[in-house]
Amino acid sequence: MRAAVLHEIGQGKLEVLDDVEAVGFGPGRVRIRVRATGLCHSDLSAMGGVLPQPAPFVPGHEGAGEILEVGEGVTRVKPGDRVVVCWLPACGTCPACKRGQTELCLAGFMNAGTPNFRRPGGDVFGFAGTGTFAEEVVVDAGCAVPIPDDVPFDIAALIGCGVTTGLGAALNTADVEAGSSVAVIGCGGVGISAIQGARLKGAAEIVAVDPVASRRDAALDFGATKAVSPEELPGAKQLVTGGEGFDYVFEVVGRSSTARTAYENTRRGGTLVVVGAGALDDYLQLNMFELFFDEKRILPSMYGGGDVLRSYERTIALWRAGRIDLSGLITHRVALAEINEALDQMRTGAALRTCIEI
Repeated sequence: MRAAVLHEIGQGKLEVLDDVEAVGFGPGRVRIRVRATGLCHSDLSAMGGVLPQPAPFVPGHEGAGEILEVGEGVTRVKPGDRVVVCWLPACGTCPACKRGQTELCLAGFMNAGTPNFRRPGGDVFGFAGTGTFAEEVVVDAGCAVPIPDDVPFDIAALIGCGVTTGLGAALNTADVEAGSSVAVIGCGGVGISAIQGARLKGAAEIVAVDPVASRRDAALDFGATKAVSPEELPGAKQLVTGGEGFDYVFEVVGRSSTARTAYENTRRGGTLVVVGAGALDDYLQLNMFELFFDEKRILPSMYGGGDVLRSYERTIALWRAGRIDLSGLITHRVALAEINEALDQMRTGAALRTCIEI
């Protein structure tokens, strides 16, 4: 079968090969025919070594498709079922799951060290234990979440990561208060989803911050009340908050420099939500006095900060009701053979989300 493979960490392009085999099928596992997958910035981060991932590997973790085969003991899904791929399934038995913090379950990460694919030259891993830039993938049954028949594969793929992460940051982690002021730094697919979440919660002012003009324009279409470049953020802070700072600031880039900017633009007693996934060696510096004196809450948001399955259901319900726009997030579509075009669209900021149709 065909799959897009990164041979070594640090390479900028993927090679689409037709000699890849999905492996690991057996009890408790399912085989999925991938129909659509989104390109998330985390895929680029893993390719560049920012996020830890053994190589060679097949990127992709935001996907949807249909069940081809189920292993012994699998009862939740059957061949022919439409599913979204969940890269962070909850085991239900670990301490985090028992506390109701299923987004902190580590069971899914345990799969990242087991090869999902094989080529004549040896084993190939799947990013985050999945690897959806492939025609087929074998994963634990818990990674295959059934979706209703009326949800298109491209929409379902977005729900698998970016939309759940951004919406959840606003709805779950921050629990944005109606009438509040919000700034979102980084307006790709995840940041736009955070903007939609803040709008749903009734934020009075939502300032989108991004260096790319097309993304700023898109943010206004999705609910931002103002859109500015990073250099214009101080002026927006003065105009919207009188210089005090925003009630909520979402950092959706994953860098200490933008997290520091987000902190400085959060009002005293306000909330900084860290959504972007950054590097192990990139440290955010805060002095102990400001940490104490400003009493700003710093809230990391892992995969939307809530129960993933419930978040999927909520997102589908909001989409059906027309309360959120998901199809508008897909600004580009490519075939698997054109995957490197999608990488370029992500790097330049031309795309909010590129859908790879497989």
